[in-house]
Amino acid sequence: MSNAERIGNRTDPVPSKAGDLFPLVLERLTFRADDQQLLAGISLVLDAVGVTIVLGPNGAGKSLLLKCLHGLLPPTEGTISWNGKTPGKAVLARQAMVFQKPVLLRRSVAANVDFAMKAHGENDGHFRDGLLSEVDLLDRKSQPARLLSGGEQQRLALARALSTRPDILFLDEPTANLDPASTLVIETMIQNEQAAGTKIIFVTHDISQARRLADDIIFLHRGQVLEQSGAQSFFERPRTREATDYLTGRIVL
Repeated sequence: MSNAERIGNRTDPVPSKAGDLFPLVLERLTFRADDQQLLAGISLVLDAVGVTIVLGPNGAGKSLLLKCLHGLLPPTEGTISWNGKTPGKAVLARQAMVFQKPVLLRRSVAANVDFAMKAHGENDGHFRDGLLSEVDLLDRKSQPARLLSGGEQQRLALARALSTRPDILFLDEPTANLDPASTLVIETMIQNEQAAGTKIIFVTHDISQARRLADDIIFLHRGQVLEQSGAQSFFERPRTREATDYLTGRIVL
């Protein structure tokens, strides 16, 4: 089956490897910076299965929400609990995150992946090379990572994240401004990870991408969750004017 065929044929969600960490419960999650409230009392529950996509206009708080969930930013108020437990090293060790702008080490392609693997007690060259092959970078593994194109760097960042064998993968607009070929590679790997039981929480501005990949949707606006529902329900029957405007390309104020 080709990559295009995999993307075109969604599979039903499979049981998650992170089932013991869910439900993920947020209660009145608030984040303030410079006297501005950027996340405003978010309360929601996420289960362990499938691809959750976070949508919303610029400035809605999507990236901030991911950083709070991944433990990079402590909330100003409110709580995050993973199956009744507060975030800790054991939970964070089972997560990985890919940012919109990849941050790569001044090392070779292979050494970037090796560094992440060793930090998680892994040292498997065959596994590393398999990941690099999946992102079409195996023939460049000895090259400096920072000389790769933007799309190649993002594919490397995803391979590096997956080298830690995460049970939960956070993705912050990983295909923004990428060429179609790199986007297809990344989307295919996301689907493969979901099919292997990895929980995916994914921010994107690309509505077509969300339609292809999402099992459920969180719609943010001005730091608040306006909608949370299954993907089909959200796209066919959005409940709020803001979501309707967003989906039809109108400016959301």
